[in-house]
Amino acid sequence: MIKKINALLSLKDKKLLLILLLMSVVLSIIETIGITAIMPFISISANPDLILNNHYYFIVYKFLHFNEPKLFIIYFGVLLILFYIFRAMYITYYNYKVNKFSMDKYSSFVYKIFNNYLDMPYSKYVMRNSSLMSKVLISEAYQLSFVILNLLNFISEILILMLLYILMLFVNIKMTILLTLILSIKIMLIKLTVSKKVTHMGKQRETAQGQMYKIITETFGNFKIIKFISNQSKLLDSFSNVISKYGEVFVINSTLQTIPRNILEATGFSMLIGIVIYIIAFSGDIVSLIPIISMYALALYRILPAITKILNSYNNILFHSRSLDIVYDEIYIKYPLENSEELFYKRIIQVENLFFSYDDKVNIINNINLEIIKGSKIAFIGESGSGKSTLVDLICGIYRPNDGKILIDGIELTNANIVSWRKKIGYIPQSIYLFDGTIAENISFGRDYDEEKIINVLKQANIYDTLVEKNGLETMVGEGGIQLSGGQKQRIGIARALYGDPEILVLDEATSALDTETEQAIMDEIYKVSQDKTLIIIAHRLSTIEKCDVKIDMKTINQGL
Repeated sequence: MIKKINALLSLKDKKLLLILLLMSVVLSIIETIGITAIMPFISISANPDLILNNHYYFIVYKFLHFNEPKLFIIYFGVLLILFYIFRAMYITYYNYKVNKFSMDKYSSFVYKIFNNYLDMPYSKYVMRNSSLMSKVLISEAYQLSFVILNLLNFISEILILMLLYILMLFVNIKMTILLTLILSIKIMLIKLTVSKKVTHMGKQRETAQGQMYKIITETFGNFKIIKFISNQSKLLDSFSNVISKYGEVFVINSTLQTIPRNILEATGFSMLIGIVIYIIAFSGDIVSLIPIISMYALALYRILPAITKILNSYNNILFHSRSLDIVYDEIYIKYPLENSEELFYKRIIQVENLFFSYDDKVNIINNINLEIIKGSKIAFIGESGSGKSTLVDLICGIYRPNDGKILIDGIELTNANIVSWRKKIGYIPQSIYLFDGTIAENISFGRDYDEEKIINVLKQANIYDTLVEKNGLETMVGEGGIQLSGGQKQRIGIARALYGDPEILVLDEATSALDTETEQAIMDEIYKVSQDKTLIIIAHRLSTIEKCDVKIDMKTINQGL
């Protein structure tokens, strides 16, 4: 665990961590002073003559030029009040710094994971469950920050405990050792029982949370279908079972976290009361022991919560330790670097001896060779599963071939120039994804916002006049574009593709879900806007590709079929 946390922390993080550890040392000293200062104050308040009779008190008394013990006690009390105010302020500031460090790490983890996901090859992405990826970003990264927070609390409380323990040894070694033996036995029993159960609950938490994310994602992604098949009750039952299990895990864990405190406090204070009873029964000199007993009471008042926090932090680390493994794995997955080395497309795309398979067993693309002249209109046709979309994805650089080459004006397409190549392509899929935002936001889609350019591409896609009748560029589309018709969504998809000034337009069965009249109108618009561009179409209907210069049947060129 420490090795993985060390790998996840930067040099700057480690420096900040060292500062926090030094602050925790100061905190432990402050806490120790807060306990030890009470004993002399109680002693001199109960017996002012101690100031004159005790060598150490008398030195301070004379050095500060006091004339009467009463005034000395008052000033001592005021000083203690100021000290406890300072202590409260310091603890507050320390907790702020610790929590800030923890949340800064959460932000850092989320950023690194999200960046890694964006760098993920598409072939890897399609093998992943998007709901579980969301869970890692939203939940697991936060849980890991909670692990780090508990680790800092664990170290801080250990330091406080050590100093207070030294103090107790100094006051009365026999009583302290007896207390240590009894508490140690209790702690070992807690570790062997409670901590083991907490670890098991942590694994169940991760499993239940993953199932919960999966059900939510699948439900919202198929909401319309759910309305048709009317299986809400079954979904509710599944969700109810998962959320109940998730809640049960946290109830059990929360209950387990209270056990150490209850056991230790009962044990510690019972022992202290027992000692007082023993002194009264066999010694009788309780007055002289009041300061020591008071100090022990205050020490236990701070030590027992410290031990409880140590055990709780330890159990929380165990409970959320699975998050460390998950985040570590997601951050340290190494994907091939993709760069933007300049790549020019002036003449021709060449596909040479291209092979590709999804599972390294059966080739979907088998020794394909072809050429695409710049400005030409190319159509790929063939049965479902013949490899049309796969081949176009390879040409676009979405997938990387297992063997063979794709050349752009004689330059091989590689990871060094693949980003530059993709920027030259405007992609229009069959299903246009529109997020819940304005038309303008959906077209710019994270790119530099240029209102004039947005209006221009909307006019090219023949939808601007329709939008003017609504709210123009500020028209809301609804999640998934639910407030638009199928034809309108496709036109928004065309406008989005044109916004990047592409040299190549790719239509991946982009009109297959539309009626014939709407499809014909959109295809006329696409042919119009692509007059000076290379157009690559994947289609089933011959009417869609009637104006293409070249029609390529996958059976003819794919030698594996």
